[in-house]
Amino acid sequence: MDMTEEQQLWQVRATTCEMLAFSLRYPAPELAEALENGEWADAAREIAGVLDAALPEAFGEALTENAAGEAQSGDTLFHTLRAEATRLFIGAPEAACSPYEGVWRAADDGVQALLFVNPHSMDVERFMKKCGLGRPEGTNEPLDHIATEFELLQVLAAWAAGIAEPEEGTVTLDALPGGSAQAAYAQFIDEHMNTWADRFAEKLQADSRLPYYRSAGMLVQALLPVLK
Repeated sequence: MDMTEEQQLWQVRATTCEMLAFSLRYPAPELAEALENGEWADAAREIAGVLDAALPEAFGEALTENAAGEAQSGDTLFHTLRAEATRLFIGAPEAACSPYEGVWRAADDGVQALLFVNPHSMDVERFMKKCGLGRPEGTNEPLDHIATEFELLQVLAAWAAGIAEPEEGTVTLDALPGGSAQAAYAQFIDEHMNTWADRFAEKLQADSRLPYYRSAGMLVQALLPVLK
């Protein structure tokens, strides 16, 4: 079946959100492989080109280098990425660049951030439940993680494009927030992503010791305005 231009745009949005979620979740070996063979940078530039988003000149430089500027590969690159992701997103005693919306918005509110039980995190969880989605079985991570929020947008965009549909018995499209996948997507962007994701991307670029995470921050910042 031929897709309308609008459906094609929603499909591109779904692909874009999938790419951003992949880029920001805790690194798997597939990420190191995609950096090493150039697929990550190629995909990012292709998506940016389709959406007419301008990437900074420094984007994609030295993606496999460590903090000392040494090129790495294989397991060494994978473990370097994981070590930096741990420092940035988990940290001890605190993350250098928290990936949780609730932490950022608690700071805006001038209160201490409590994972899971702050009002912003709970609002994200309620929104996802209204979309028939929840925490994957066997996991215990707040749902306001930046990658999880992009995964939600990926699902909503795929439903809007007509390339996927909710699992039977979970939710119908007209029961989504706003009454459609398109409306739910726009509402989540407005009420959540727009409140913190750009600042997260900027801090990620400033605080990362690895070229990869600086480029990931550039990618988020470049694509956010055209995802709306």
